[in-house]
Amino acid sequence: MLAEHGIKIAPSTFYEVIARRPSKRQTRDSELVALIESERARQKLLVRFGARKMWLHLRGKGHEVARCTIERLYREQGWVGALRLKKVCTTIGDPAAARPLDLVDRQFWASRPNQLWVADFTYVATWAGTVYVAFVFDVFSRRIVGWRAATRMRTDLVLDTLEHAIWTRRQAGITNLTGLIHHTDAGSQYVSFAFTQRLVDEGVDPSVGSAGDAYDCETVDRLLAA
Repeated sequence: MLAEHGIKIAPSTFYEVIARRPSKRQTRDSELVALIESERARQKLLVRFGARKMWLHLRGKGHEVARCTIERLYREQGWVGALRLKKVCTTIGDPAAARPLDLVDRQFWASRPNQLWVADFTYVATWAGTVYVAFVFDVFSRRIVGWRAATRMRTDLVLDTLEHAIWTRRQAGITNLTGLIHHTDAGSQYVSFAFTQRLVDEGVDPSVGSAGDAYDCETVDRLLAA
């Protein structure tokens, strides 16, 4: 075929290439590819490993191999580890929208149950997509009194969470929530008319801080972890 295209090549060179045995590097690469494929098939979690984690995994198994070799094989085989998802923004506020006053002023303290509730929601990345989890917890008892999960961060998510919290209190015999302060950030879901009106219907005083305030979020995390 090469001769037909005007490329001259010595017959001895042609037969030498055909008879040439794989080099040590090619043999080693084939062994490593087979090893990695068997490990990925044996443990499904390893499919998510990138080159660095796979290199550490193999070394932990007693296989002496250079990290750059694993990286090269990953490129050649088209293997890619799990990638970090783009950060999801859960707090989308409208500075021009009317909102309740901040009745807490970052004083996350209560002397009795049902005096101060704090609500927020976050997201969890899954193989099927992003799941949003909302919660309401009582500052005094540090108990989560209401929670819900959904695939969309709409007002229904936080409204259903509030309904769950109200139902939980009623199950405990508490039907009057007058004087309770319900504090959130300034996300659009929490300052919606439907959500605010539901609080008012139950005699609860709505309180809204700043939009996505990092200090408030860190405080909530510390309260839940305590």
